[in-house]
Amino acid sequence: GTLLNLSVSDHGRSDSLLLSWDEPEGGAEGYSLTLSSLGLGTLLQNGTAGPNITSFWFHGLTPGMRYKVEVTATLACMETTSQAVTAQTSPSPVRNLSLSSGGRSAVLHASWVHARGQRDGYHLALYHSDSQTLVRNASVLPNASTFLFDGLLAGSEYALKVSTLAGSSQASTSIHQWTAPSIPTQLRLRPGSSTNLVASWVGAGGAAWLHLALHNLLTQTVTTTLSARRGLTSYTFQHLHPGTQYWLGLSATAGPYTVGGPNATAWTHPLSPGNVTLSSSEEQSSLQASWSTPAGERDFYLVTLQEGEDGALMRNISVGGDNDHVTFHGLSPGKQYSVQVTAVAGPYRASARSTAAWTQPLAPSGVSLSSQGSPYSLLASWEEAMGEGYVLAFSPMEHLVKNSSLLRGVTNFTYEGLRPGTLYTFEVSTMAGPYTSTPRRITSWTYPLPLEQLTLSNQGHSTSLQASWKAAPTGSTGYTGTLWETKSRERVRNMTVGNNWTNVTFEDLVPGRQYTLEMAAMAGPYRSPVRSATDWTYPLAPAGVTLTNTRHPLGLSAFWDKAAGDVDQFHLQLYSKSHPAQRNISVGPNTHNFTFLGLSPGIQYFLKVTVLAGPYRSSSHFATEWTYPLSLANVSVQPGRRPQELHVSWVESGGGRDHFVQLSVAESLSIIRNVSIPHGVTQLDLEGLVPGSRYRVEIISQAGPHRTSSQTAIGYTVPLPPLSLSASPVSTAWALAVHWETPPGQRDGYLLSMHEEGSSAPARNLEAGKDSTNVTLARLAPGTCYLVGIWAVAGPYRSLPKNVTGCTVPAAPTNLSLTNPGSSSELYTCWNKPRGGRDHYRVILYSLSTQSRDRVQTLSPDAQNITWTHLEAGSRFAVQVTAVKGSLEASSTNVTQWTHPLAPANLTLGSPSASTLQVSWAAMGRGAEDYVVDVYDTASSSRVGRMVLGGDARSHIFRNLSPGTRYSVAVRATAGPFHTSTPNLTHCTREYDALLA
Repeated sequence: GTLLNLSVSDHGRSDSLLLSWDEPEGGAEGYSLTLSSLGLGTLLQNGTAGPNITSFWFHGLTPGMRYKVEVTATLACMETTSQAVTAQTSPSPVRNLSLSSGGRSAVLHASWVHARGQRDGYHLALYHSDSQTLVRNASVLPNASTFLFDGLLAGSEYALKVSTLAGSSQASTSIHQWTAPSIPTQLRLRPGSSTNLVASWVGAGGAAWLHLALHNLLTQTVTTTLSARRGLTSYTFQHLHPGTQYWLGLSATAGPYTVGGPNATAWTHPLSPGNVTLSSSEEQSSLQASWSTPAGERDFYLVTLQEGEDGALMRNISVGGDNDHVTFHGLSPGKQYSVQVTAVAGPYRASARSTAAWTQPLAPSGVSLSSQGSPYSLLASWEEAMGEGYVLAFSPMEHLVKNSSLLRGVTNFTYEGLRPGTLYTFEVSTMAGPYTSTPRRITSWTYPLPLEQLTLSNQGHSTSLQASWKAAPTGSTGYTGTLWETKSRERVRNMTVGNNWTNVTFEDLVPGRQYTLEMAAMAGPYRSPVRSATDWTYPLAPAGVTLTNTRHPLGLSAFWDKAAGDVDQFHLQLYSKSHPAQRNISVGPNTHNFTFLGLSPGIQYFLKVTVLAGPYRSSSHFATEWTYPLSLANVSVQPGRRPQELHVSWVESGGGRDHFVQLSVAESLSIIRNVSIPHGVTQLDLEGLVPGSRYRVEIISQAGPHRTSSQTAIGYTVPLPPLSLSASPVSTAWALAVHWETPPGQRDGYLLSMHEEGSSAPARNLEAGKDSTNVTLARLAPGTCYLVGIWAVAGPYRSLPKNVTGCTVPAAPTNLSLTNPGSSSELYTCWNKPRGGRDHYRVILYSLSTQSRDRVQTLSPDAQNITWTHLEAGSRFAVQVTAVKGSLEASSTNVTQWTHPLAPANLTLGSPSASTLQVSWAAMGRGAEDYVVDVYDTASSSRVGRMVLGGDARSHIFRNLSPGTRYSVAVRATAGPFHTSTPNLTHCTREYDALLA
């Protein structure tokens, strides 16, 4: 035959083949083309082409499949020539290629959905993106859909190329991904100086970038942020604030992954204060330390005061970091001190010391100037004062001053060779460092020969005093004297006696009154210095002493009657046998009562009243009384260790005997418990109570005959938790019905908490009445699980919680569609994602042709479509999508669709008689719903007949045709709205039988 030079190519299309051939010499009336599977020889498609046509496309082929194609040319005189070749369609690339590290630093997991059609296998090539080097080369079987790459570098980017192989052709697709970074370890942050911190770490090679953030913890601000490429292991943060605490956080980044690393805190060194000084302040015995504030921050200053040259520690004071001075009060006058100021920041310190300073000295006290019984000398004396020494000044009036200095430790000095009867002045001052105190000044006379040993005594009598003396040694001719009432200075008696008298008695005096006797020795016209003596007559004891309670819890009132005579003051002595301390009070002579306050409550006290007149006293009998006990403080009623218990505690104040704890139900005033507690016990556990109830507690304190009540305290027992908690979905709404059983005891109500699982939103709280046993939680998200907690509430207390998890019914998918993409073996399903959550979708495909469930697929909760492949051609299917949450389901409505039918095969034509044409064919697969057979007159191209036959028909005879005429016949298989036709086949009817004969 004539060669057609047949060639086949796919032009880059994986589902089509293009046939090209040369037109034979002399031309051709037409061409018939067939495509069949290689190996099985099954005819898959056929077609025809008219004259002058030299190419033809076969579409709808399987990618990567080997085919046999044959072209038959119809030549003149019914001759034919054929040529067959084999060809293979290009493979299709894989779909849904993914590359994931799963959060691991050395592994990448590749997965894909198989390429459509046939393939010989897959080839995988993994490249390191930075170095552009091939790190892994692998070939896998055609049924493989995953591959694990391990031993990779942490925190690095890789590129994967997956090629589908079919014969000499391939189809590729690529993807990039990072491995997770590894976290640096051993992060350290240490101070380098007062203004920098040095950070260091180990293991920085497993991340593309390191991010460091330094926070100032004092100002709560970010001081420095740093992003460093792979490999950096240390960094110095400079220009920081001295004495400040910083927090350093480190994280590692590689591509989309960021991993939080360790953190560390450290302080910068503080700066030492400057210009530390110690100087005297305006107040006596005080020194003020001051300093200049250094740059930066600090926690506080530690100010240390040291005494003397040996630096003995006297005081430590901590002051705020913003202070610049502190004053030390109550120091010893005339002493040397120094101060050290230390700035403290975290564990670090910086100090500075001052020079020494003195406190101002005080003048000596107890200064006296006396003649010591000699008319020719005076003795100056004083008490020791703090300082380095003393300055003395001594002179007679209107004469020059004699100055002298004495070292510390000397407290007296005697001036000799003085003149009798002369007035002298004495001054003494204390020296300490640069300071000299104000002087203490005193004057004194030298005496002439005095009257000696004058005394005045009551001899134990209330109405008389006896005066006695020793006669003057020389020059005395007698004695003169005057008796005075000391207080009023009224003259009582005058007396003059001879020089042989040495005593005299004054009678009829007032009891308890002070008298003064003044006497002098006389010689000629001159009188020696007056000698005087004083004494009191003996006082009379008070009468009618009583001690009464004033109803004040810390007070007692004393009463007494005044006896005859004078009284300087009354001395009241109050004491208790249970307390060692006693109260001593002195009151004026016109006072006849006194109230003692601030006493210890609940204590028995004893009172003695003493009359004082000068150095003499006279006491009354004892009186006694109890103070009222204080009501107990801080009475607290708390729940006990069990719901049936209350724990009562209090704080005792003062004395007393017993306490009575009275318990009553809060809504009633009737006492249900009355417990006696001894003094010293401060707590009590009450058992056998009703859980969740409100109680009132009052404590009675007793001391002697007196009682005092505490404030009433209210307390609750803890309620018992609800029983048999359950949460079930409400079928008609997205809600949960929560049920529980009432526990024993009482309660004020219930508190419920609802939290959506996996959500960061705060829990939703609601309350229920104390008699409630159920509540419906509405307006929830579909297909979502919630953690429901419930507590019984009584007052401020809650029971132990009860928790349960319940899930709502998921929402059904909407807008479900099932479409045919133009294929005989595929259907495409898609739907709208409903509200709420779900665990997965269950998609069921039913074959309505076989009345059976064909396939079931479980899809992820975010899926919205699926493609069904390898379906039976020409069949009707129904699909249903169900959202599943646990055991709860919600299904969509069903939708239906047909697959395209396959064209009939083996179409043959015959002419059993001159006017008939017989058409025969074979069904493909399940066949078709109907067959439509069309016959055309080839010459006029007009249709001369059509027959619609049932799906079980395999042949048909057209009658009443024209003899000897060429007809063209095509058979269409129909399924639902779709149909597929065979190529037109031509045949001639027979000539009339007579002509043939």
